[in-house]
Amino acid sequence: MSEAGRRLRGGRAESAGRAGEAAAEAALAREGWTVLARRCRTLAGELDLIAEREGLLAFIEVKARPSLAEAAFALGPRQRARLLAAAECWLAENPGAGAAGIRFDLLVVAADGTVRRIADAFRAGDDRA
Repeated sequence: MSEAGRRLRGGRAESAGRAGEAAAEAALAREGWTVLARRCRTLAGELDLIAEREGLLAFIEVKARPSLAEAAFALGPRQRARLLAAAECWLAENPGAGAAGIRFDLLVVAADGTVRRIADAFRAGDDRA
């Protein structure tokens, strides 16, 4: 693939990712979540969304794919490990956050804009992480 082709493909992926994150954020707002951070960069990597509801803190990874099934299987072990490390960095800078608990959610977004949440998608120490 040519350099121009790679740039075009990357631009489309970036656009789809931003649209997926916007759809996920709108779904969170409808469910009463407050988004604390978007595309939060840490030394260990980026967190798509950080949201809180009634003291429960959720680190949220957003996956946008043509179908919900494809999106649900897009989070691999290496990425889960990176998300855990990034969350640790964020928590170190925000002591006291998540008084009612902390979890990692996956919000999957299909091409038609359908959003589904996989709550508590993985945990630290999980053999899946």
